[in-house]
Amino acid sequence: MALKDLQNGSDIRGIAIETDKQEVTLTDERVGKIAIGFAAWLRDVKGAKEHASVAIGHDSRLSATRIKTALTAGLTEAGIDVVDVGLATTPAMFMATQYEDYQCDAAIMITASHLPYFYNGLKLFTRDGGAEHEDIDFIMANVDKVHVASATGKVINKPLLEVYAADLVSKIRNGIDDRADFEKPLAGSHIVVDAGNGAGGFFATEVLAKLGADITGSQFLDPDGRFPNHIPNPDNNEAMASLRGAVMSNKADLGVIFDTDVDRAAIVDRDGESLNRNPLIAVISAIVLEEYPGTTIVTDSTTSTHLEKFIEGLGGKQHRFKRGYRNVINEAIRLNEAGTPSEIAIEVSGHAALKENYFLDDGAYLIAKILMRYAKLRKDGKDLADLTRDLKVPADNDEVRLSILASNFKEYGLEVLEDFKAFVAKTDDLELEPVNKEGVRVNTSGALGNGWFLLRMSLHEPVMPVNLESDDVGGVEKMKVMLQDFFGQYAEIDSSSLQK
Repeated sequence: MALKDLQNGSDIRGIAIETDKQEVTLTDERVGKIAIGFAAWLRDVKGAKEHASVAIGHDSRLSATRIKTALTAGLTEAGIDVVDVGLATTPAMFMATQYEDYQCDAAIMITASHLPYFYNGLKLFTRDGGAEHEDIDFIMANVDKVHVASATGKVINKPLLEVYAADLVSKIRNGIDDRADFEKPLAGSHIVVDAGNGAGGFFATEVLAKLGADITGSQFLDPDGRFPNHIPNPDNNEAMASLRGAVMSNKADLGVIFDTDVDRAAIVDRDGESLNRNPLIAVISAIVLEEYPGTTIVTDSTTSTHLEKFIEGLGGKQHRFKRGYRNVINEAIRLNEAGTPSEIAIEVSGHAALKENYFLDDGAYLIAKILMRYAKLRKDGKDLADLTRDLKVPADNDEVRLSILASNFKEYGLEVLEDFKAFVAKTDDLELEPVNKEGVRVNTSGALGNGWFLLRMSLHEPVMPVNLESDDVGGVEKMKVMLQDFFGQYAEIDSSSLQK
């Protein structure tokens, strides 16, 4: 594997622990080279001076210390000072470039999000925000650009998570502004947290408990990079079922779940209903639209047609864009610069970035924002579910992944998409969605039932995902049969998943 192959969009990811089936690709040598490229990027692109400061933090992964050591060695040799903040979250690392007591020139988070324990990776920030794809391109192209510094950088240890937690507590208190009990505005609420043994356990003990909430029943708060209980992923059915069980068995008012590095989150309400994916977008959209009437909600391409109608019913606008958290964030920023107000960018997976919070995809801030509204709803005898009563739920939905077997999978997949457009144009009960930014989105009717599906190319893999949704029981299966007939003519596409 070439060093460049470790690039994953605007992140860096690889195998960090050897297994029976996996060799280590994120080696000490490669991490050291990435440190050299990162130093060159800070110096040549971002204009940082010698002895710039870089904060380094990590989630609970077992390989974190090894990678941090290699990074620190490479950066200090290049004359960069390192602030070792220890256990942290991805959004907290960005804040290390903003907080007055840190003011780092850049930050590196060692994480691979929800991937299995043997993976690890790097997410990179400067004061301007997260690194873009082209920034990683530059870093990978300059890994041999060794800079001989006048002096070796120094290393200091300075915990960050407690400062970040205190900041969240302050923001929630001010957001609720409970004059009867400003310090503990969540007193009387029972909220359980499932951190999945990632870095998010602090939210229960250092945020919710400090705000007066009962956190009894919270689970998997201790960092454990083996992730022994379930995948730390709010978009995973097993993880959501685990949180649901904790909420119901403890008779809690609310349940909160984070991914490993806390840039994503989801909720389970007191009735055990999951507020993730489209319902989560609906909840935060309702909150944002109350504060910013008429604003545009930027989402990824896979959101429900019902969500669009829900947002429009609240007086807002939905702008569906490409998958990828950097894509939706950058699109929201672009819209604002072009004169179209947009207060939030959010993916179905749970990545949510609010304009008021640096357009940073921050799961903890998302929950903080929701809790501000939740506390006021409780005073009126209501719950979060009351915000989404008008969101229609489809009768059936699914997501399948079609593997592309061709070696030139991107070119082949794009040709298939063009063929599919022609197929849709001449097929009854199928109609192309006129406003669509990614893949081929199709509305169905008649014999196929009332619904829609989206066929697109994966961002990085030789895969064509298909998202399907129908208001009719059995409608999704009818769509799959139709798709099987189409893909049957393509020997280089494995469509067997449509038959499951």
